[in-house]
Amino acid sequence: MIIISIFIAGSVATFAKLYPKMKPYEYGFRVFLITFCFVMVSGYKTGEFIHTAINRFVLILLGAAVSLVVNTCIYPIWAGEDLHKLIVKNFMGVAKSLEGCIDGYLSGFELERVPSKILTCQAADDPVYSGYRSAVVSATEEETLEGFASWEPPHGRYKKMKYPWKQYVKVGGALRHCAYMVMALHGCLLSEIQAPIDLRQVFSNELRIVGCAGANVLRELGNNIDKMKKLKGGDMLDQVHKAAEELQKKIDARSYLLVNSESWVIGSRDDYIHGPPLVESDDVDQLKDEEEGGDQIGNLSLSSGADHVMVNVLSKSWDCEGSHFGAVSSVTADNTSTGKVFNKQRSWPSRSVVDLELSIDREEKTLESARALSVATFASLLIEFVARLDNLVNSFNDLSVEANFQDPPADILTPFPFSESSKGIFQRLLKLFKLQG
Repeated sequence: MIIISIFIAGSVATFAKLYPKMKPYEYGFRVFLITFCFVMVSGYKTGEFIHTAINRFVLILLGAAVSLVVNTCIYPIWAGEDLHKLIVKNFMGVAKSLEGCIDGYLSGFELERVPSKILTCQAADDPVYSGYRSAVVSATEEETLEGFASWEPPHGRYKKMKYPWKQYVKVGGALRHCAYMVMALHGCLLSEIQAPIDLRQVFSNELRIVGCAGANVLRELGNNIDKMKKLKGGDMLDQVHKAAEELQKKIDARSYLLVNSESWVIGSRDDYIHGPPLVESDDVDQLKDEEEGGDQIGNLSLSSGADHVMVNVLSKSWDCEGSHFGAVSSVTADNTSTGKVFNKQRSWPSRSVVDLELSIDREEKTLESARALSVATFASLLIEFVARLDNLVNSFNDLSVEANFQDPPADILTPFPFSESSKGIFQRLLKLFKLQG
């Protein structure tokens, strides 16, 4: 009977705390389950269930009182304060990582090998990586601290009843949404295909302005959360939006540097919007011959109507050494020194052995086009980061209103230098007219 009762109580408590609304009371379910098991086992031996339950209840109240006095009066440990500091720290870390990505990309930073800790999302010595990693992996910690902070009484700077700790979690989620873009920008630094440094310098001014403006927005939001102040009047995103627009205009004006003009298909934009591009019959036959020859990078699939051709480029396996610019894959005798022989995978793009010179020329053009296009990838990720700042600012405004942050100091207007003198002249004229009247 005791085993069945404990099993039923444990099952009910376990499934009840899985309900989302019951998640804050998980510790209460745990205490109830321990108390129930203790009373059932002890009461079975002594036969005094009520006396055992009362003693257990008194001990729980005594322990709760001691813990409350120690944590609030002697050595206070506030989960809300820890949550507040964690959000501010994440803001500063993401801002530092954003500036590090821009500086590293424009300076031609390149790693021969990506550290394994970064690949597995572990703590590493890279300052750019460690800056945004805290914001990316802190979702569980923020929810845990919010759960504990919701039980805390008003204290310190958080004197409002039912303080909106959930808004801190929402701000952290919006910041994490931006940190993913910084993580993608850092991935461009660690990518195998890198743009030439001279091509990066073409857009260096615009990229640096957008990065600095975005980092300033993050730092200003972090400082305002730290000081618990509302934003000043005006649109704080105006500068970063204008910088992003200038970057987009620069990309539009220099788009010919990012694509291979030799492969352009002459046609109007409406042809691609209202229907697929048309291909001459000679081109279709040529594509069929190249597909049968086996020297295409991807698959050429012809539609059943034979009115257009879809080219689906499929990349080959990546080089196991981490480089896509090696020669034809082969296994040498040196690989057998370790006792294990691995078949080296083909690097991208693949090279046909039938016509080596033509294949080398095609590979060089493909790599040149991919390197140039990586600049557009980096710029588009940076523009997407700017677009995600809107949601972050809105989340901060909601937090500042619900938490009653301080209003920003009003700008003191300096009176005109002639205001006092003009006031005196008018008073004198008024007195003169009164005297004459």
